[in-house]
Amino acid sequence: MTSIPEALLWCLSAGTAAAVVLTATVVRARMQSADLRQRLTTSEGQNTASLQTSNELNARLRAVEAEIQHLAGARLPDLSLALAHPHVPVRGLLDARFAGTGTDLALSAVLEQTGAAVTKERERVDAAAQSTLRGATTTIQALLYQLQTSLQDMQHRYDDPGIAQDLLAADFLNEQALRRIQATGVICGAWPGLTREDSYLAELVVGASSRLRGYERVQVSNQLRDPVAVVARAVEPIAITVTELLANALHHSHHGLPVAVTLQQGNRGASVIIDDYGVGMHADELQRAKELLSGDDQLLFTQLGDPPRSGFAAAGQLVRQYGFGVHVEPSPYGGVRAVVYIPGDPLLTVLDESRQPMSVMAPLPHQSGAPDSRHTPLPSRTAPVTAHAPLPSRTAPVAAAAETSVQALAEEYGSAPGESADGELPRRHRRRAAADVEQSVPRAEPSPARSPEENASRWAALQQGTESGRAAAQPPYSPEAPHRPEPPRTPEPPRRPEGNALS
Repeated sequence: MTSIPEALLWCLSAGTAAAVVLTATVVRARMQSADLRQRLTTSEGQNTASLQTSNELNARLRAVEAEIQHLAGARLPDLSLALAHPHVPVRGLLDARFAGTGTDLALSAVLEQTGAAVTKERERVDAAAQSTLRGATTTIQALLYQLQTSLQDMQHRYDDPGIAQDLLAADFLNEQALRRIQATGVICGAWPGLTREDSYLAELVVGASSRLRGYERVQVSNQLRDPVAVVARAVEPIAITVTELLANALHHSHHGLPVAVTLQQGNRGASVIIDDYGVGMHADELQRAKELLSGDDQLLFTQLGDPPRSGFAAAGQLVRQYGFGVHVEPSPYGGVRAVVYIPGDPLLTVLDESRQPMSVMAPLPHQSGAPDSRHTPLPSRTAPVTAHAPLPSRTAPVAAAAETSVQALAEEYGSAPGESADGELPRRHRRRAAADVEQSVPRAEPSPARSPEENASRWAALQQGTESGRAAAQPPYSPEAPHRPEPPRTPEPPRRPEGNALS
């Protein structure tokens, strides 16, 4: 009876042990299953994060590729255009998220390096072109000066008015070519090409206008107080500048309208003021003209357009080299006003008119208090002639002749200048017509402004006097050498008369 309980006990023990083992196995299996599920969940999260990261990288790569394509297709062409035309904007990034990033810095570096390389190459090519043009223009300019000298010699050699007129026309055409070649050479860094002596400012302006078509439209008013002259080294540069400004005024105004030129003298220099009645300039054109005339920026020949507009550019180069100033602004007459300011130190001087008289073609100054020669009244009978203010040195002989004529007229009228002995004013008894009396009184000074017709008549008179003088010096007429002189014809007004400093 004792064996059965023991067996049962052993069976229960064995069952309990088996149960414990089974329980432990089940627990271990559950733990392994939970761990496996956790690992699977973690792996799935990692795969999702990896997939999201991969998508972001792909999107960024596509954006960078789009930026590179935008750089090549839009920004670089904008840069090349902006280098030639600074007002053209260069587009920025296609995606604003790249602003300030490494990609933005890299693309900006590409733009800067490309711009520097293109600018350097353009400057190198432009310098080579300017060097070639400088050599060519210098040679052509020297040949044109030789042709000009030959034409002037022929003008003095031949007396026939027809030949003289044709030579003047040829000389004028030569001057047109010379002016354009000279301006092109100045832009390319060439020297103006002429060395002159100290010249009156009034002569300089008249000589500058004689280089242009339509010079008869230029009306010069001389308001200078002193015989102001430009020093030798600056005569030709200032003449070129005034010529180009006058050419602009004549070209952009109607052929029936005048161009007013006023010479003013200030405390620290003199100014040449040019006013036209033309179409004027827009604000951007005025700004561009001021930039060219300032001479501050380095000028590229390729920036002057096609065909190149060399007038303002040449003036700007001379302004930078010689130290005078040019300013443009809207004119009160509706056109453009250009002012050339010449500083007194060191570009101006005062000449002695008794030693170096001014050309007869130059306008005389309008002196305050001096009577107009076209309406010169007879001297007062109540005061001697010597009481008047002294005239300039170049009109002293004319004034002396006028005083002598007045004294002769006074004797003819039966009285002398001044009061009579009894204090009463002397009475005049007319013995000649008023027209004869007015013709007998010489003018105190020449007319301040002469018309082209008057200049033509003076030149014709000079030409005819030269012909008559040479004809008197020739041998008498002989049948073996027949000579049939043609009647003289009045030539055109001379472009550069003798005595002009710019002839």
